[in-house]
Amino acid sequence: MRVAVTGASGLIGSALVPALREQGHDVLRLVRRATSAPDEVRWDPESGEVDLPALNGVDGVVHLAGAGVGDKRWTAAYKRMILLSRVNGTDTIARAMAHLEPKPRVLVSGSAIGYYGDTGDHVVTEASPQGGGFLADVVAQWEAAAQPAQEAGIRVAFARTGLVVSNEGGAWKRLLPIFRLGLGGKIGSGSQYWSFISLRDEVTALITLLEDESYSGPVNLTAPTPVTNADVTAAMGRVLGRPTILPVPAFALKIALGEFSSDVLGSQRVLPEVLEGHGFAWADPSIDDAIRATL
Repeated sequence: MRVAVTGASGLIGSALVPALREQGHDVLRLVRRATSAPDEVRWDPESGEVDLPALNGVDGVVHLAGAGVGDKRWTAAYKRMILLSRVNGTDTIARAMAHLEPKPRVLVSGSAIGYYGDTGDHVVTEASPQGGGFLADVVAQWEAAAQPAQEAGIRVAFARTGLVVSNEGGAWKRLLPIFRLGLGGKIGSGSQYWSFISLRDEVTALITLLEDESYSGPVNLTAPTPVTNADVTAAMGRVLGRPTILPVPAFALKIALGEFSSDVLGSQRVLPEVLEGHGFAWADPSIDDAIRATL
């Protein structure tokens, strides 16, 4: 397949692009600066512009671009950036795909399990309704922005990704150095569920959504065994061989992270029902497996 990827320099995209190429796919990377390599295509999600001629012949698009949720403190301005970077980017890509002739066959659009909100210990699947809160509203608008592609008859799969276990970015990039020093511990009560996925399983799942025409609509990209933060803490101690006795009080997290702390302290017990129903095979089904994989 000829595949275009947005967010190719991010945590997931930088692992996905070489994996696609290793499997024989021809990959184009969409960039927001002047192009400097033959595999780059210029786009500007803020203005809605895409170099359409450069995308001629593309079979599918994996859209991963968006401002990092945990990169900065949630000011009103940054929350707006989180929302608009996803909605504008998705709308731009979806409209571009709808205008191409021949049209691409598939759009794999990045999404997140934040759609379900804080669900406590209640199990949720792709059939569960939208939850409450800022991130749930963001995800709902993010997915709705893909409508131009759907209306054009393009298959759209929403990759609702959980916490990606990787030492290259995300939560684990921050956690691993602390735990290696023996200073790690549970966050808040530790009872909140963290629905995780290893980076290599994330990449494999994205390629599966791209290639397998039976996937459409929301797909939870998480491991089949969601665990609590206390379980994560214990696993980090086991794998790293370090003590994990220093908890992070909830009030301290709220002081440090502001409104974003509600997402860290929130609980999402998400099951990947669609992947399981299709017989997807995880390389790292347990939290210990995922931590070992990233090390």
